[in-house]
Amino acid sequence: MKLRSQQLRQHRHSIINHYYSVTTCTHQRVKLFEDFCNARILIRSLKQSDLNGLTKTICFVIMPDHMHWLLQLKTQDSLSSVVAKVKGRTSFLMQKAKNEQIWQAGFYDSLIRDEEHLLHQARYIAANPMRAGIVDNLGSYPHWDCIYLTPSEHD
Repeated sequence: MKLRSQQLRQHRHSIINHYYSVTTCTHQRVKLFEDFCNARILIRSLKQSDLNGLTKTICFVIMPDHMHWLLQLKTQDSLSSVVAKVKGRTSFLMQKAKNEQIWQAGFYDSLIRDEEHLLHQARYIAANPMRAGIVDNLGSYPHWDCIYLTPSEHD
């Protein structure tokens, strides 16, 4: 069952300094991030969110047709607003070369309950390329980062 953006937002509460896990997909699950340059544009957008004081990125992985982002919300802005800024910046930079829709509307999120849940979620996110069969070890995948892990921890 697919949820509409409005349904996804219905129970969403944004709390400054809390941790969230966010997943968002490309429009029609097109594998836009198989392209190295596109993936780097998205990564730069995540880093810009940190530099702008909106977030502190804990972990991310950019998959061919979606991204997972574990973050601490550092602003009074809503989580929806922060994610929209990242998606908007990425779309703007990618659409300089192409005129196509980049993202599906909305995103999935979950509030991280405690430090144990945070560590579990970081490991889960980082292991995504291996579970998907893209690589045999995390060190071979270029589009991820995690403050808690090094590539050798997942080899």
